[in-house]
Amino acid sequence: MNVIRDNGVPRLALAVLAVAILAVISVFIGVYSMSWRAIFSDDPASHSAMVLVTSRIPRTIALILAGMSMSVAGMIMMMLARNRFATPSTTGTVESATLGILVVTLLAPGTAMLGKMVFASLFAIAGTALFLLILRQIPLRSPLMVPLIGLMLGSVISSITTFFAYRHELLNSLASWTTGDFARVLRGRYELLWIAGALTVVAFIVADRFTVAGLGEEFTTNLGVNYRLVLASGVTIVALVSAIDVVTVGSIPFLSLIVPNLVSMKMGDNLRRSIPWVAVLGAAFVLIADMIGRVVRYPFEIPIGTVVGVFGSAVFLILLMRTSARER
Repeated sequence: MNVIRDNGVPRLALAVLAVAILAVISVFIGVYSMSWRAIFSDDPASHSAMVLVTSRIPRTIALILAGMSMSVAGMIMMMLARNRFATPSTTGTVESATLGILVVTLLAPGTAMLGKMVFASLFAIAGTALFLLILRQIPLRSPLMVPLIGLMLGSVISSITTFFAYRHELLNSLASWTTGDFARVLRGRYELLWIAGALTVVAFIVADRFTVAGLGEEFTTNLGVNYRLVLASGVTIVALVSAIDVVTVGSIPFLSLIVPNLVSMKMGDNLRRSIPWVAVLGAAFVLIADMIGRVVRYPFEIPIGTVVGVFGSAVFLILLMRTSARER
Protein backbone atom coordinates (compact mmCIF):
# COMPACT_ATOMS: atom_id res chain seq x y z
CA MET A 1 0.00 0.00 0.00
CA ASN A 2 2.82 2.41 0.77
CA VAL A 3 4.44 1.72 -2.59
CA ILE A 4 1.15 2.33 -4.37
CA ARG A 5 0.54 5.48 -2.40
CA ASP A 6 4.04 6.88 -2.89
CA ASN A 7 4.15 6.11 -6.60
CA GLY A 8 0.50 6.80 -7.33
CA VAL A 9 0.14 10.28 -5.85
CA PRO A 10 2.99 11.91 -7.83
CA ARG A 11 1.75 10.29 -11.04
CA LEU A 12 -1.76 11.52 -10.41
CA ALA A 13 -0.41 14.98 -9.60
CA LEU A 14 1.49 14.99 -12.89
CA ALA A 15 -1.70 13.95 -14.69
CA VAL A 16 -3.60 16.81 -13.06
CA LEU A 17 -0.82 19.21 -14.08
CA ALA A 18 -1.06 17.94 -17.66
CA VAL A 19 -4.83 18.59 -17.66
CA ALA A 20 -4.17 22.12 -16.35
CA ILE A 21 -1.71 22.74 -19.21
CA LEU A 22 -4.24 21.41 -21.74
CA ALA A 23 -6.87 23.71 -20.23
CA VAL A 24 -4.63 26.76 -20.68
CA ILE A 25 -3.91 25.77 -24.29
CA SER A 26 -7.63 25.25 -24.90
CA VAL A 27 -8.41 28.78 -23.73
CA PHE A 28 -6.22 30.28 -26.46
CA ILE A 29 -7.49 28.14 -29.35
CA GLY A 30 -10.28 29.65 -31.43
CA VAL A 31 -11.20 31.92 -34.31
CA TYR A 32 -10.77 35.05 -32.19
CA SER A 33 -7.03 35.49 -31.65
CA MET A 34 -6.01 36.31 -28.09
CA SER A 35 -2.78 36.97 -26.21
CA TRP A 36 -1.90 37.78 -22.62
CA ARG A 37 -0.97 41.32 -23.65
CA ALA A 38 -4.36 41.82 -25.34
CA ILE A 39 -6.24 40.48 -22.32
CA PHE A 40 -4.71 43.02 -19.94
CA SER A 41 -4.68 45.82 -22.50
CA ASP A 42 -6.56 49.09 -21.90
CA ASP A 43 -7.37 49.37 -25.58
CA PRO A 44 -11.18 49.82 -25.90
CA ALA A 45 -11.09 48.12 -29.31
CA SER A 46 -9.80 44.89 -27.76
CA HIS A 47 -12.46 42.39 -26.76
CA SER A 48 -10.05 39.71 -25.55
CA ALA A 49 -10.98 40.02 -21.88
CA MET A 50 -14.70 39.80 -22.66
CA VAL A 51 -14.22 36.75 -24.93
CA LEU A 52 -12.06 35.11 -22.28
CA VAL A 53 -14.58 35.53 -19.45
CA THR A 54 -17.76 35.01 -21.48
CA SER A 55 -16.74 32.16 -23.77
CA ARG A 56 -13.28 30.61 -23.47
CA ILE A 57 -13.09 30.01 -19.70
CA PRO A 58 -16.70 28.69 -19.43
CA ARG A 59 -16.07 26.39 -22.38
CA THR A 60 -12.88 24.99 -20.86
CA ILE A 61 -14.54 24.46 -17.47
CA ALA A 62 -17.47 22.75 -19.21
CA LEU A 63 -15.08 20.44 -21.08
CA ILE A 64 -13.36 19.41 -17.85
CA LEU A 65 -16.58 18.87 -15.88
CA ALA A 66 -18.28 16.94 -18.69
CA GLY A 67 -15.24 14.73 -19.28
CA MET A 68 -14.87 13.94 -15.59
CA SER A 69 -18.52 13.31 -14.84
CA MET A 70 -19.38 11.18 -17.88
CA SER A 71 -16.26 9.02 -17.49
CA VAL A 72 -16.97 8.37 -13.80
CA ALA A 73 -20.64 7.68 -14.58
CA GLY A 74 -19.50 5.08 -17.10
CA MET A 75 -17.27 3.43 -14.48
CA ILE A 76 -20.16 3.25 -12.00
CA MET A 77 -22.51 1.77 -14.61
CA MET A 78 -19.93 -0.86 -15.52
CA MET A 79 -19.69 -1.94 -11.88
CA LEU A 80 -23.44 -2.02 -11.25
CA ALA A 81 -24.16 -4.01 -14.43
CA ARG A 82 -21.00 -6.12 -13.86
CA ASN A 83 -20.04 -5.69 -17.50
CA ARG A 84 -17.30 -3.60 -19.12
CA PHE A 85 -19.53 -2.57 -22.02
CA ALA A 86 -22.45 -1.30 -19.91
CA THR A 87 -22.15 2.49 -19.96
CA PRO A 88 -24.71 5.31 -20.29
CA SER A 89 -24.09 5.41 -24.06
CA THR A 90 -24.68 1.66 -24.51
CA THR A 91 -27.57 1.03 -22.10
CA GLY A 92 -30.22 3.47 -23.31
CA THR A 93 -29.57 6.00 -20.54
CA VAL A 94 -28.56 8.84 -22.86
CA GLU A 95 -31.39 8.06 -25.28
CA SER A 96 -33.88 8.08 -22.41
CA ALA A 97 -32.60 11.48 -21.25
CA THR A 98 -33.03 12.80 -24.79
CA LEU A 99 -36.60 11.52 -24.87
CA GLY A 100 -37.25 13.31 -21.58
CA ILE A 101 -36.01 16.60 -23.03
CA LEU A 102 -38.28 16.14 -26.05
CA VAL A 103 -41.31 15.45 -23.85
CA VAL A 104 -40.78 18.52 -21.69
CA THR A 105 -40.17 20.61 -24.81
CA LEU A 106 -43.50 19.49 -26.26
CA LEU A 107 -45.48 19.87 -23.03
CA ALA A 108 -43.84 23.04 -21.66
CA PRO A 109 -41.66 24.78 -24.28
CA GLY A 110 -40.69 27.61 -21.94
CA THR A 111 -39.19 25.37 -19.26
CA ALA A 112 -35.80 26.52 -17.96
CA MET A 113 -32.69 24.35 -18.26
CA LEU A 114 -33.04 23.19 -14.65
CA GLY A 115 -36.56 21.94 -15.33
CA LYS A 116 -35.42 20.16 -18.48
CA MET A 117 -32.63 18.56 -16.48
CA VAL A 118 -35.09 17.25 -13.89
CA PHE A 119 -37.37 15.81 -16.60
CA ALA A 120 -34.44 14.27 -18.46
CA SER A 121 -33.13 12.76 -15.22
CA LEU A 122 -36.44 11.07 -14.47
CA PHE A 123 -36.55 9.54 -17.94
CA ALA A 124 -32.89 8.52 -17.69
CA ILE A 125 -33.53 6.77 -14.36
CA ALA A 126 -36.51 4.95 -15.85
CA GLY A 127 -34.53 3.90 -18.94
CA THR A 128 -31.58 2.65 -16.89
CA ALA A 129 -33.86 0.76 -14.52
CA LEU A 130 -35.59 -0.84 -17.52
CA PHE A 131 -32.22 -1.95 -18.89
CA LEU A 132 -31.19 -3.53 -15.57
CA LEU A 133 -34.59 -5.24 -15.33
CA ILE A 134 -34.15 -6.73 -18.80
CA LEU A 135 -30.72 -8.04 -17.83
CA ARG A 136 -32.25 -9.86 -14.88
CA GLN A 137 -34.76 -11.61 -17.14
CA ILE A 138 -32.37 -12.78 -19.87
CA PRO A 139 -29.68 -15.48 -19.37
CA LEU A 140 -26.39 -13.91 -20.44
CA ARG A 141 -24.05 -16.54 -21.84
CA SER A 142 -21.68 -13.93 -23.24
CA PRO A 143 -20.64 -10.49 -21.95
CA LEU A 144 -21.23 -9.21 -25.48
CA MET A 145 -24.97 -9.72 -24.95
CA VAL A 146 -25.09 -6.82 -22.50
CA PRO A 147 -24.06 -4.05 -24.92
CA LEU A 148 -26.16 -5.68 -27.64
CA ILE A 149 -29.27 -5.49 -25.45
CA GLY A 150 -28.41 -1.95 -24.41
CA LEU A 151 -27.86 -0.77 -27.97
CA MET A 152 -31.14 -2.37 -29.08
CA LEU A 153 -33.01 -0.70 -26.22
CA GLY A 154 -31.35 2.62 -27.00
CA SER A 155 -32.28 2.26 -30.67
CA VAL A 156 -35.93 1.65 -29.83
CA ILE A 157 -36.05 4.69 -27.55
CA SER A 158 -34.18 6.78 -30.12
CA SER A 159 -36.64 5.74 -32.84
CA ILE A 160 -39.58 6.83 -30.70
CA THR A 161 -37.87 10.15 -30.00
CA THR A 162 -37.08 10.74 -33.68
CA PHE A 163 -40.67 9.92 -34.71
CA PHE A 164 -42.24 12.47 -32.37
CA ALA A 165 -39.54 15.04 -33.13
CA TYR A 166 -40.34 14.66 -36.83
CA ARG A 167 -44.08 14.96 -36.24
CA HIS A 168 -43.59 18.20 -34.31
CA GLU A 169 -40.79 19.64 -36.50
CA LEU A 170 -38.13 19.40 -33.80
CA LEU A 171 -35.51 17.42 -35.69
CA ASN A 172 -33.04 20.31 -35.61
CA SER A 173 -33.40 20.57 -31.84
CA LEU A 174 -33.01 16.80 -31.54
CA ALA A 175 -29.75 16.97 -33.49
CA SER A 176 -28.36 19.52 -31.03
CA TRP A 177 -29.18 17.22 -28.10
CA THR A 178 -27.68 14.10 -29.68
CA THR A 179 -24.47 15.70 -31.00
CA GLY A 180 -22.00 16.84 -28.38
CA ASP A 181 -20.92 20.40 -29.14
CA PHE A 182 -19.26 22.91 -26.82
CA ALA A 183 -19.37 25.79 -29.31
CA ARG A 184 -22.61 27.07 -27.77
CA VAL A 185 -21.25 27.07 -24.21
CA LEU A 186 -21.27 30.57 -22.74
CA ARG A 187 -21.30 32.04 -19.27
CA GLY A 188 -24.75 31.43 -17.83
CA ARG A 189 -25.42 28.34 -19.96
CA TYR A 190 -23.08 25.73 -18.51
CA GLU A 191 -23.47 26.09 -14.74
CA LEU A 192 -25.54 22.91 -14.38
CA LEU A 193 -22.34 21.00 -15.07
CA TRP A 194 -21.12 21.98 -11.60
CA ILE A 195 -23.84 19.66 -10.28
CA ALA A 196 -22.33 16.87 -12.38
CA GLY A 197 -18.94 17.72 -10.89
CA ALA A 198 -20.40 17.53 -7.37
CA LEU A 199 -21.92 14.12 -8.20
CA THR A 200 -18.47 12.96 -9.28
CA VAL A 201 -17.16 13.86 -5.82
CA VAL A 202 -20.08 12.00 -4.22
CA ALA A 203 -19.26 8.95 -6.34
CA PHE A 204 -15.69 9.00 -5.03
CA ILE A 205 -16.89 9.28 -1.42
CA VAL A 206 -19.10 6.16 -1.72
CA ALA A 207 -16.76 4.39 -4.16
CA ASP A 208 -16.18 1.43 -1.83
CA ARG A 209 -19.89 0.59 -1.76
CA PHE A 210 -20.05 0.57 -5.56
CA THR A 211 -17.02 -1.71 -5.64
CA VAL A 212 -18.73 -4.15 -3.27
CA ALA A 213 -21.99 -3.97 -5.23
CA GLY A 214 -20.06 -4.96 -8.34
CA LEU A 215 -19.34 -8.33 -6.71
CA GLY A 216 -23.03 -9.28 -6.76
CA GLU A 217 -26.14 -8.95 -4.62
CA GLU A 218 -25.51 -12.01 -2.45
CA PHE A 219 -21.94 -11.05 -1.61
CA THR A 220 -22.95 -7.44 -0.91
CA THR A 221 -25.78 -8.50 1.39
CA ASN A 222 -23.50 -10.87 3.32
CA LEU A 223 -21.22 -7.92 4.07
CA GLY A 224 -24.15 -6.03 5.61
CA VAL A 225 -24.49 -3.52 2.76
CA ASN A 226 -27.92 -2.64 1.42
CA TYR A 227 -27.52 -3.72 -2.20
CA ARG A 228 -30.75 -2.17 -3.46
CA LEU A 229 -29.91 1.19 -1.90
CA VAL A 230 -26.42 1.18 -3.45
CA LEU A 231 -27.90 0.18 -6.81
CA ALA A 232 -30.51 2.95 -6.64
CA SER A 233 -27.86 5.50 -5.64
CA GLY A 234 -25.60 4.49 -8.51
CA VAL A 235 -28.40 4.56 -11.07
CA THR A 236 -29.47 8.00 -9.82
CA ILE A 237 -25.93 9.41 -10.13
CA VAL A 238 -25.51 7.96 -13.62
CA ALA A 239 -28.92 9.25 -14.74
CA LEU A 240 -28.40 12.75 -13.31
CA VAL A 241 -24.96 13.11 -14.89
CA SER A 242 -26.22 11.86 -18.26
CA ALA A 243 -29.22 14.21 -18.18
CA ILE A 244 -27.10 17.24 -17.20
CA ASP A 245 -24.59 16.60 -19.96
CA VAL A 246 -27.26 16.06 -22.62
CA VAL A 247 -29.15 19.21 -21.61
CA THR A 248 -26.00 21.35 -21.47
CA VAL A 249 -23.67 20.17 -24.23
CA GLY A 250 -25.38 17.22 -25.93
CA SER A 251 -24.42 13.57 -26.05
CA ILE A 252 -20.74 12.58 -26.30
CA PRO A 253 -20.65 9.01 -27.66
CA PHE A 254 -18.29 6.36 -26.28
CA LEU A 255 -16.68 8.72 -23.75
CA SER A 256 -18.09 6.76 -20.81
CA LEU A 257 -16.86 3.54 -22.44
CA ILE A 258 -13.31 4.35 -23.50
CA VAL A 259 -11.77 5.95 -20.43
CA PRO A 260 -13.14 3.56 -17.73
CA ASN A 261 -12.04 0.51 -19.72
CA LEU A 262 -8.55 1.86 -20.32
CA VAL A 263 -8.15 2.69 -16.63
CA SER A 264 -9.58 -0.63 -15.39
CA MET A 265 -7.13 -2.54 -17.60
CA LYS A 266 -4.27 -1.01 -15.61
CA MET A 267 -5.78 -0.53 -12.14
CA GLY A 268 -8.53 -3.13 -11.80
CA ASP A 269 -12.02 -2.59 -10.42
CA ASN A 270 -11.25 -0.85 -7.12
CA LEU A 271 -13.20 2.37 -7.62
CA ARG A 272 -11.46 4.11 -4.73
CA ARG A 273 -8.22 3.96 -6.74
CA SER A 274 -9.73 4.16 -10.22
CA ILE A 275 -12.15 7.10 -10.00
CA PRO A 276 -9.48 9.85 -9.65
CA TRP A 277 -7.68 8.49 -12.71
CA VAL A 278 -10.92 8.06 -14.65
CA ALA A 279 -11.90 11.66 -13.88
CA VAL A 280 -8.50 13.12 -14.82
CA LEU A 281 -8.08 11.10 -18.01
CA GLY A 282 -11.69 11.78 -19.00
CA ALA A 283 -11.08 15.51 -18.72
CA ALA A 284 -7.83 15.23 -20.71
CA PHE A 285 -9.49 13.14 -23.42
CA VAL A 286 -12.32 15.63 -23.90
CA LEU A 287 -9.95 18.61 -23.94
CA ILE A 288 -7.76 16.98 -26.60
CA ALA A 289 -10.77 15.94 -28.71
CA ASP A 290 -12.22 19.45 -28.55
CA MET A 291 -8.90 21.02 -29.59
CA ILE A 292 -8.65 18.59 -32.52
CA GLY A 293 -12.15 19.58 -33.60
CA ARG A 294 -11.21 23.27 -33.50
CA VAL A 295 -7.90 22.89 -35.35
CA VAL A 296 -8.52 20.31 -38.11
CA ARG A 297 -10.78 22.57 -40.22
CA TYR A 298 -9.77 25.94 -38.82
CA PRO A 299 -11.47 28.44 -38.78
CA PHE A 300 -14.46 26.05 -38.90
CA GLU A 301 -15.19 23.67 -36.03
CA ILE A 302 -16.00 19.97 -35.95
CA PRO A 303 -18.37 19.05 -33.07
CA ILE A 304 -16.66 17.12 -30.33
CA GLY A 305 -19.29 14.39 -30.60
CA THR A 306 -18.03 13.62 -34.12
CA VAL A 307 -14.37 13.57 -33.08
CA VAL A 308 -14.98 11.34 -30.05
CA GLY A 309 -17.26 9.13 -32.12
CA VAL A 310 -14.49 8.38 -34.62
CA PHE A 311 -11.93 7.41 -31.97
CA GLY A 312 -14.52 5.82 -29.69
CA SER A 313 -15.95 3.49 -32.30
CA ALA A 314 -12.45 2.22 -33.13
CA VAL A 315 -11.64 1.58 -29.45
CA PHE A 316 -15.05 -0.08 -28.97
CA LEU A 317 -14.34 -2.51 -31.82
CA ILE A 318 -10.90 -3.30 -30.38
CA LEU A 319 -12.42 -4.04 -26.97
CA LEU A 320 -15.07 -6.26 -28.57
CA MET A 321 -12.43 -8.23 -30.48
CA ARG A 322 -10.31 -8.65 -27.34
CA THR A 323 -13.33 -10.00 -25.46
CA SER A 324 -14.25 -12.36 -28.31
CA ALA A 325 -10.70 -13.67 -28.45
CA ARG A 326 -10.75 -14.52 -24.72
CA GLU A 327 -13.96 -16.54 -25.12
CA ARG A 328 -12.55 -18.79 -27.81
